[in-house]
Amino acid sequence: MRSLEETIAAIATPLGEGGLAVIRLSGPGALAVADACFVAPRKRDKPSSAATHTVHYGRIMLQGRVVDEVLLTVMRAPRTFTREDVVEISCHGGMVAAKAVLDAVLTHGARLAEPGEFTQRAFLNGRLDLAQAEAVADVIHARTELALVVANEQLAGKLSRRISELRDGLMTTLAHIEAHIDFPEEDIAPDTREALLGRLDDGLRFMDELLRTADEGRILRRGIRAAIVGRPNVGKSSLLNQLLGHERAIVSPVPGTTRDTIEETANIRGLPVVFIDTAGLRDAGDAIEQEGIRRSHESVARAELILHVLDGSETLTDEDRRYLDRFAGKKRILVRNKVDQPQQLELPDGITPKPVAVCALSGQGVEALKDAIRDMVWGGEIRAEMLPAMINARHQDALRRARVATERCLTALRENLTLELVAADLRIAVNAVGEVVGQTATEDLLDRIFSQFCIGK
Repeated sequence: MRSLEETIAAIATPLGEGGLAVIRLSGPGALAVADACFVAPRKRDKPSSAATHTVHYGRIMLQGRVVDEVLLTVMRAPRTFTREDVVEISCHGGMVAAKAVLDAVLTHGARLAEPGEFTQRAFLNGRLDLAQAEAVADVIHARTELALVVANEQLAGKLSRRISELRDGLMTTLAHIEAHIDFPEEDIAPDTREALLGRLDDGLRFMDELLRTADEGRILRRGIRAAIVGRPNVGKSSLLNQLLGHERAIVSPVPGTTRDTIEETANIRGLPVVFIDTAGLRDAGDAIEQEGIRRSHESVARAELILHVLDGSETLTDEDRRYLDRFAGKKRILVRNKVDQPQQLELPDGITPKPVAVCALSGQGVEALKDAIRDMVWGGEIRAEMLPAMINARHQDALRRARVATERCLTALRENLTLELVAADLRIAVNAVGEVVGQTATEDLLDRIFSQFCIGK
């Protein structure tokens, strides 16, 4: 972990051409670095003498030449994101201008920030706990409004408050157990033992409630992969274009038009769904099409949902039957396409679920298909006020370890085993729960989490 005595800097906006770019500095020397490279219209006006949370016009200079015309914002500790002195320089967008301003501040004493280092400093300085710090990345990467709602709730401390409540309950129980260890001549009274068992049972139910949110949290953060499959020329690419709302895949009556997998993310009733348009899973002599079909098989194997498209204007083929058998064990939605034409498709008895009828060319039935996707993935309508605090995979791992340790405590307490064993397992549970918000996080864990952030955040 780098020293907090260093001043760090980075480009905080995405690389590329744009109207503006922002270079962020944070640390005890942020104002001194700004003094060294920023020149105001009145040269005696220095960032270090400016009031906090004020904006100043001027130029960034390097080796006697003007780098760019900028606006410089001064924010003094502790009223900043990192709780350190922060300077943000808004310059012209574009990689050359932004890099030139960054080079100027690096030349005058700042060092380049590592990925996630600004947010890591916010955590280390007590501005955020670890769950809130992770929510910063979730806000940035949110792909739907619902995902953004959940991320903002976590950033505001909703999950942290629930974790603190859980940890406080375990800590209170641990304090009672350790008090009886210190005074072994006093046995735990039956009513006290029942109260401790009840508190541990409450803790288990609390953990189970949070653990049940893991799948929903994963879906909102990462999305779900849905493979669109079917024999060639049944309308898979047309259906993809309708679900996305724009022309993404080439549509042609010639079978085998799609020669590679196409992946695009769409907002389906608030859920990020990664649709994969696959090459028709058929035998092919063309080497290029064979490679596309191989990739399609790989995509289908990784998919969490199958959209099996059938041509409603034709009778069921042997190839269709193979697909029906192949995907019978996977979560799937059957799509009867081309319902604008006379229907000849008849499915065998017992095939589930009931097909969703669509016309991929006109869009008829596509809204009903979106509802079916939402219901299959989530199980009903999703509203922002229904969303609880949702844990991620790291939280899930920590809470599972806490749950196992708490169950051992319950067993030991019920069987009147030595209280030292109960206390040891309770400490494991307390520490595991504390990992969620960073109260017991190791340096390796922090490095692993913040290394996944972008530079400048």
